[in-house]
Parts: sequence; C-alpha cells; structure tokens
Amino acid sequence: MQLKILSAGAAQGVVTGLAGEFRAQTGYELECSFGAVGAMKEKLLGGSAADIIILTRALIDGLAADGKVLAEGSADLGRVRTGVAVREGDALPAIDNADALRRTLLAAEGIYFPDPQKATAGIHFARVLESLGIRQELDARLRTFPNGATAMREMAQAKGARLVGCTQVTEINNTPGVVLVGMLPSEFELATVYAAGICAGAADAQAARRFIALLAGDATRALRTKAGFEFGTA
Repeated sequence: MQLKILSAGAAQGVVTGLAGEFRAQTGYELECSFGAVGAMKEKLLGGSAADIIILTRALIDGLAADGKVLAEGSADLGRVRTGVAVREGDALPAIDNADALRRTLLAAEGIYFPDPQKATAGIHFARVLESLGIRQELDARLRTFPNGATAMREMAQAKGARLVGCTQVTEINNTPGVVLVGMLPSEFELATVYAAGICAGAADAQAARRFIALLAGDATRALRTKAGFEFGTA
C-alpha cells in the first residue's frame, strides 16, 4: 500500500524521517515528490495522483477554496525562515544587516538558490537582490536550481571560493556539506508557514488523515524543531 505525497522541499527532511514510523504503524509506504511549491501545485493541477499535498498555508487555503484540497483535515507544520548558507568548512561571512549582506554577495564567486519563479525562497531572494541593487551585477554568478535542496547539494559539491547559498532553513539543515550562517537580515526576513492538506482526489483519505496527524502532531514537534521549523508567534 502506498500513500502519495506532493511536498514543498522545506518539509522533505521531516516527511522522509517519518516514513519508517508510519510504515510500522500502518503498513503504508510513502511515495513522495519534493520540489518548489509552485511546481508541486502545478503537478496537482495537472492531474498527478496524490493523497496529500504540503505547501505554504496560503496555497493550501487557495486550493481548498478551489475544491482541490479538502476543506477539513489540513494542519500547519510550523513556520520556516529563509537563511544563508556556505559549504562546511568555509569561513562564515557577515550577513547581519543589508550592507553586510550586500558586501558578502558582491564578493561571492557563486550564489546558489532555488527557482526564482516557483520556489518560495527563490522568489524572495530574487527580490532581495533587486532591493540591494545588485541583481544585474551578479547575474553571471547566480546559480539557480528547481528547488532549495538541489541548490544546496550543488553548492556542497561545487569548486571555487566564496560560495554562498540562500534557501529555507530546513533545506539547509537537511543537506550534508553545507552549514547555516544565519537568517536573512531583519529587513529581508521571510517566515513561511507550511501546511499539509488532503487532496480532493485522494485514493485513501483516511490514511492521509493519519499521516497528517503524525506529521503535524505534538509527538513529532521535536523532529520538526530540529529540522528548522518554528512555532508560536513570529
């Protein structure tokens, strides 16, 4: 038996981390597709079979309003902030304010981040570059990938000096070979609430409901915290 999940990359570490426990409880295997929120939404709207979809709360609410996700049964996983990363062992650059971030990016040989059209962190970081007035100057050094997890893996394996990445903290924490420098400066901060919803076309809504209860429940709060999710008021 399989439970099909379409998920934002921000939740990948937590979802895969619970696969064994859910299999032991129910006998279900998880069949997961991870990627940028925009890409996952497109897959669902394009007809991909899925029991659960994990996106930003705003997108889940929009899909529920359109009848693509069940109005009841969704649950918030927590809030994820967008951070800056470097390869493990590299010096940690200054990013504590706009001027420091600007200097760090201008000094970088390569800047790794997710899709600036479909990924939450990628869209936001592209706007940060515009706000800093350095988007065009850095264009040849920008390295974009379909999602943050891929961007971080590519940065971890890349050669060269002064490489910098930006994506959701959970994707940074889930990638061997990269380390979190810190959050974007306060003037550029982005904190995104992610939620899981049951797809209207779910083959097994009951199993989907059980997994969401596990994923978003108090028993797995510590796992989500370790991955980079935050709770309470922003």
